[in-house]
Amino acid sequence: MKMTLEFQAGQIVSLEHNNKRLYAEVIQVVASRQLCWVRPLLLVVFTQELPLIMDLQDASDLFWSVNLFLPALDTEVISFLSQVLAKEPKPGQISDTKQQLNQFLHEIWQAQKESS
Repeated sequence: MKMTLEFQAGQIVSLEHNNKRLYAEVIQVVASRQLCWVRPLLLVVFTQELPLIMDLQDASDLFWSVNLFLPALDTEVISFLSQVLAKEPKPGQISDTKQQLNQFLHEIWQAQKESS
């Protein structure tokens, strides 16, 4: 059994692809299907300047392959969360962030499909 299957409910995990990283809270691990039920928190796009941080706390939960997630560093997540919580979302920003999340997941899905 892989170490990633040992995630605990409430643990923050990350999913990385290219210059983007999704941070999510583990709700449950479905070991029999190697899936992780997570609640998205943030999508961070790392640019040459400051990282672009998108609040995903209103996004839908996900079931995704547990093998793709890594444990997130508390210090990193706390820094990003504190920046998001300090700002009020602008009108239309929530639908834009959900669209960004969908695009990110599509890119990962496409990369997985091409590598298999």
